[in-house]
Amino acid sequence: MEKWPEIEKAATEKRRELVLQGNTIDKRISSIGGLTSSIYSLQLLNYLEVSQCPSLTEIHEDIQQLTNLQSLILCRNKLTIIPEVIGSLKSLKVLDLSVNNLKALPEGITQLRELNTLNVSCNCLEVLPGGLSQCTKLSTINISKNRITCFPPDLFSENLDLLSTLVASDNLIEELCGEIHKLSALKVLDVSNNKVREIPSDLSSCPKLKEINFKGNKLSDKRLEKMVNGCQTKSILDYLRGKGRKQGEEGADADRGRSADKKKKQQQKKKKGKETEEQDEEEELNRMVVKVLHVSDVPTALTVKVSAEVKDVRPYLVCCTVRGMNLKAGNALKRFLMAQTKLHDDLCGRRTIATIATHDAQLLKGPLAYDVKPPTQLKIVPLGRREMTAVELIRHLHLEAEELRKQKKRQNVTGLHKYLQLLEGKSFYPCLVDAEGDVISFPPITNSEKTKIKKTTQELFLEVTSAANLQTCKDVMDALIVKMAELNKFTAEHQEEAGSDGEDPAAATETSSQLIVQQVRTVDQDGNLKVVYPSKTDLSKDISHLTVIW
Repeated sequence: MEKWPEIEKAATEKRRELVLQGNTIDKRISSIGGLTSSIYSLQLLNYLEVSQCPSLTEIHEDIQQLTNLQSLILCRNKLTIIPEVIGSLKSLKVLDLSVNNLKALPEGITQLRELNTLNVSCNCLEVLPGGLSQCTKLSTINISKNRITCFPPDLFSENLDLLSTLVASDNLIEELCGEIHKLSALKVLDVSNNKVREIPSDLSSCPKLKEINFKGNKLSDKRLEKMVNGCQTKSILDYLRGKGRKQGEEGADADRGRSADKKKKQQQKKKKGKETEEQDEEEELNRMVVKVLHVSDVPTALTVKVSAEVKDVRPYLVCCTVRGMNLKAGNALKRFLMAQTKLHDDLCGRRTIATIATHDAQLLKGPLAYDVKPPTQLKIVPLGRREMTAVELIRHLHLEAEELRKQKKRQNVTGLHKYLQLLEGKSFYPCLVDAEGDVISFPPITNSEKTKIKKTTQELFLEVTSAANLQTCKDVMDALIVKMAELNKFTAEHQEEAGSDGEDPAAATETSSQLIVQQVRTVDQDGNLKVVYPSKTDLSKDISHLTVIW
């Protein structure tokens, strides 16, 4: 049997961590029909990742021999089944089975008493196993992008008093049980793009709830549907809380047998108030506007010339510029950077699917060129660092990763370091170069200090790159612009934050929350158009809280 050098090294050095991913590993898996059995002899492992291997369709039951595992990452493969014996991994804290072909989960998962993170997103699941309430240390569950029609009955249990994040978007869920209020630690709830008709008023009783998302559901309460598409979490919870009180009051009125005339007056008053509130909310929602400027209307619009060589490295790119984004007020810049990080972790699959880069457009010298360079010739001033070659940067990041691992006594790396493997084995690295020959972006690792955005940035240049396909780039850019519109609206509505950091609140309120998105053309080396973003087919999803003006 062919020996795997990574496994031999891990055994010799008695390593606690092993990462196997990419084409080289996938070819080995394909040749022998699965993982080599020698991997299951590494019983000191507490972190095992096998990812991006389409030939991996199943995991052998010998996985139960890895009794010290704390993190098991099996994402972006083609797994169709997980063995029941996974329940034997009693030390397991993190289980990531996302982006596979799983149609069911083993009941053994419910025996993982130390489990705190479960990610089974992007599979073909129709049900979840009952008994997850036995995993009392669960803090994060992600079941998004499956075919699940309902939550298991015991999920909303007082036993799960540490569960803070529940992501169930893009499923077929029809009902959200009122028992959800029992999740006392719940902070984030995402049930967007499902078939939910009613949001229980008991949701407002979750004491720590900070972020909810019910967008894409056709709610029976049309006023509430407008709110979930355009208002902040606090406003929605206040409405649900008031709705619950009104329902209780109406029941008490019936019990006390109040006269029909009085009820009629109350209903008329309620209806009048409701119509007024709906009009106010409609005006509020209409303030979230994105205006698109056609490239022909802006003679100075940036263009990006794409070289033929990127085809074999990272071929897909879309760009645009955005004005009107208020980054100066309070924590607006911090919120924007956090939103970008969240998109990278979720929609971009931790940068394995796509990568976002943002620049101060006023610091760019166009036209731009999207090209490739050998690692020794690619020079960049990375964010917060001195100028160095890509080889030096990668070496520094590897050393930092090892040092961080030792200092924190962790087995897995964090931050930029976890993206280094995406470049392994590449003879050329992709880069975006300005007219002065400076590299301003090195995807998927970093962009340049030269074009770093700041609170004073008034115009942003956005780029999304991917090795997957062009539509992926467009979907990510759509999501980024929608998020920017939401953040800009939030900043405009919370005037008290505009005066922080010693700024003048009155000055900040003068700006509109409208974003202006200017098209950017990418062309081939002969000047032929490859893509222009946004086009009429972009930003076209049914987002009721967003108005796009062409």
